[in-house]
Amino acid sequence: MTRTEAYLALNLLPRIGPIRVQRLLEQFGGPERILAASLSELKSVPGIGREMAESIRDWENLIDLPEEQRRMEEHGILPLTIEDDAYPPALREIHDPPHLLYLKGEIQERDRHAIAVVGSRRVTHYGREAARRLSFQLAHAGVTILSGLARGIDTAAHEAALAAGGRTIAVLGSGIGHLYPPENAALAERIAENGAVLSEFPVLYVPDRQSFPLRNRIVSGMSRGILVVEAPARSGSLITANQAMEQGRNVYAVPGPIDRPTSEGCNRLIQDGAKLVIDSRDILDEMEMLLPPVPRQGELGLGESEPAPAGPPLDDAERAVLAALGDDELPIDTIIDGASLPSAVVSATLLKLEMKRRVKQLPGKYFVKLG
Repeated sequence: MTRTEAYLALNLLPRIGPIRVQRLLEQFGGPERILAASLSELKSVPGIGREMAESIRDWENLIDLPEEQRRMEEHGILPLTIEDDAYPPALREIHDPPHLLYLKGEIQERDRHAIAVVGSRRVTHYGREAARRLSFQLAHAGVTILSGLARGIDTAAHEAALAAGGRTIAVLGSGIGHLYPPENAALAERIAENGAVLSEFPVLYVPDRQSFPLRNRIVSGMSRGILVVEAPARSGSLITANQAMEQGRNVYAVPGPIDRPTSEGCNRLIQDGAKLVIDSRDILDEMEMLLPPVPRQGELGLGESEPAPAGPPLDDAERAVLAALGDDELPIDTIIDGASLPSAVVSATLLKLEMKRRVKQLPGKYFVKLG
């Protein structure tokens, strides 16, 4: 058995968790030795009671390692252990790092410069637009956008990073083979092609109330800072922000109207010391990274209406979408039909055109050409 297979077997055992695994590693030195240990040796480890020790001793009768490996191969998943060079260095620093990650896609050196973008699943138009614009700007500047693939802010952040031609990483609260939410399956595939989809859970793990807080510690742990775009007073995003502070990460927040419950969490974070963000430069200046220059607020900022300076030439998809729009206000379904492109391509292209000030989105998913 290889060390990676041993880590995979430990990860399949129920209720063992990263802290117990770390104590076992300190005692035995390697994952293979843990699985080969006797009952009495296992029970001698602090926090390992008789039931847990018996579970580890009898691991071959409790899990089906070859079947899990088959599922991983079927879904194009690779195991990434805490000992591997590609394992995110920042994640090793947290109190309870996962010892094994399921990886679909690729982790690159540049992903060390990651900002987590999180917020409400029940997003307003303001929140969605803020997430899209800021994520687009950051990704365009070379920052990897990290989020949880949830509905709302997470989805907007991932889509904007892809539209900017940047990298994005999704950390799941489920197994990669049991994607949640299911409607983001196509988005997950695009993310894997331009970044990575990660999970610490077995391939077919069904999400529960505990899995999402566990996921959130990875989201904050892999990032250099966390940006909360829109969150009510009681929100999982605020838990993630608190975890980020405990991990020594920077916390940023987008302000919102004081009379909207959807903005109360962000406004409170700012009141408690989070940095107020209205433009990507507010984050980039603090990161002190050698990155390509990004547009200032008057070019891609929130609420600005003047046209941006001329950008690079339009690609084929952008020209097709603009041609399909014509001079009318059209719903996205009509644009998809007129452009003869897949819906995911049209959606990403419309966002790119919005960022270039060539298209404006109207209420009801209608779009109109500008200029």
